[in-house]
Amino acid sequence: MRPANLPTAGADVLAGAAIAAAVSTQIPFTLTTAFSDLVLLFFSSVALYAGGVVLNDYFDADLDAIERPERVIPSGLIKKKEALLFGLAWLFLGLILAYLVNQTSLVIAIVLAFCILLYDARAKRHAFAGALTMGVCRGLNLLLGISILGGLTHWPLAGIPILYIFAITLISQGEVHGGNKRNLLLAGTIYVSVILIVLYVVNAQESLNGISIGAIAVFALAILIPWYRAFRSPEPRLIKKAVIAGVLSIILLDVIFAASFGHISYAFFVLLLLPISMGLGSLFKVT
Repeated sequence: MRPANLPTAGADVLAGAAIAAAVSTQIPFTLTTAFSDLVLLFFSSVALYAGGVVLNDYFDADLDAIERPERVIPSGLIKKKEALLFGLAWLFLGLILAYLVNQTSLVIAIVLAFCILLYDARAKRHAFAGALTMGVCRGLNLLLGISILGGLTHWPLAGIPILYIFAITLISQGEVHGGNKRNLLLAGTIYVSVILIVLYVVNAQESLNGISIGAIAVFALAILIPWYRAFRSPEPRLIKKAVIAGVLSIILLDVIFAASFGHISYAFFVLLLLPISMGLGSLFKVT
C-alpha cells in the first residue's frame, strides 16, 4: 500500500479544500463547519491511492517476478487473487467516502478510480501515456479537495500537479535499469516550469512574501538537487532517491497552495504530514 505515500494523497485534499474555501462565502477558512466532509475526502483520497498501488502490484506481478522478486506477490507472501480483491475493496471504500460528501466529489472520485485502473492495467506500459495518466490522477486528487463545497473553483490549478507528477513518472522509468538522460532532461525542464508557475500563482494571490518565497525555495531545492545528481549519474540508486524526493515533496507543494489560498496556520497543519510521511518512508518502500 506504500504507507509513506498515503499522507501525500491526503495533503492534496487539504490543499484543494483551502483553495475552495478561499473563494467561498459559505464557510470560514478554518473549515470547522465542513470538518466532517474534509475528513471524509481526506480518507477517500488515501483509500483510492492505497487501492491504486495494490492493484499496481497485481498487474505487475509477472514483471516483478523477474525484476523485483522480493515484492509480496512474486515472493508468494500474498496470492494474486487476494491482492486483486484487496485493491478493489480500497477503491470501493474511496468511492463510498466521496459519495457521503456530495455528488461532485463522487464524480471526481469515479473518474479518478477509472484513471488509476487505466494506469495500472494499460497506460504505464507506454512512457508518455503512463506519465500523463499518473499526472492526471494527481490533478484529480487536488480537484477532489476543491470539490468539498460542490463546485470546482480554480480547477485549472490541477494542471500543476499533472505537470509535476508527469515529471516524477518520467524519472521513475529508470529506477530498475538506469535512467534515460533525455527523460531526465525533460523532467528537469518540467520541474523548473512548475516552480515558475507556482511562483506566478502565489504572486497572483498577492501572497508573495518572505514565508512563501522561503517555502518555494525549499520545494525547489528538495526536488532539483536529487534530480541533478540523478541526471549527472543516471544510475538506479540515484534515480530512486530523486523519485522519493519528488513524491515526498508533493506535501511541500500542497503547503504552498494552503498558505497562498488560506492561512499560514492551516499550511503548518498540512506540513505536519511531511514528518509522518518521512517516518513511514523509513519503514516502508516509497516506490
